[in-house]
Amino acid sequence: MTDSEILSHIDHTLLKATASWADIAKLCDEALQWRTASVCIPPCYVKPAREESGALTVCTVIGFPLGYSITAAKALEAERALLSGAGEIDMVINLADVKSGHLDWVEEEIRILRGVCGKHILKVIVETCYLTEEEKIRLCEIVTRTEADYIKTSTGFGSAGAVLEDIKLFKAHIGPNVKIKAAGGIRTREDMVKYLEAGVGRIGTSSAAILAAP
Repeated sequence: MTDSEILSHIDHTLLKATASWADIAKLCDEALQWRTASVCIPPCYVKPAREESGALTVCTVIGFPLGYSITAAKALEAERALLSGAGEIDMVINLADVKSGHLDWVEEEIRILRGVCGKHILKVIVETCYLTEEEKIRLCEIVTRTEADYIKTSTGFGSAGAVLEDIKLFKAHIGPNVKIKAAGGIRTREDMVKYLEAGVGRIGTSSAAILAAP
């Protein structure tokens, strides 16, 4: 697997609270140069990134990183992000609803965000580090029924990130039209290759530079 092939699956990511516009502009320039799948950036930077970066695919996060915003707020956030030029949305589910047993509420929220996103890519962050195996399986089924494009392992802000065991579990329980995004703690080329070979379609990482080093 070549570095270029790996880069084509990477969402080049910068979601730190202190990220400046200069940081984001640099990220966008790198993504264009390296031909990454997208940049994944805070919602407040979507519009300037879209205006400055031409054909670059801009991804942003909704309800990030804790997920317990009310559904109406998430829907409005997603709508405004898309109007500002985002092409992809990574939403965080309401983990409080999961732990309270209200998986039907989680499913309804994803359906609403799916409707807002329309033809745009929707990735659903389930934050695996906080889930039981049964919850992970149920969420695979929900993501499949709601016709989201991706199930995503992690925000990168939880107690742990992606693990290969969860990728195997996802593959066994998602439908054929759902892809997998792995994020959180994937920092080496070896790790990137392992996840792609395990069947991941996208990798969220801030370490793409290791593939572009001279």
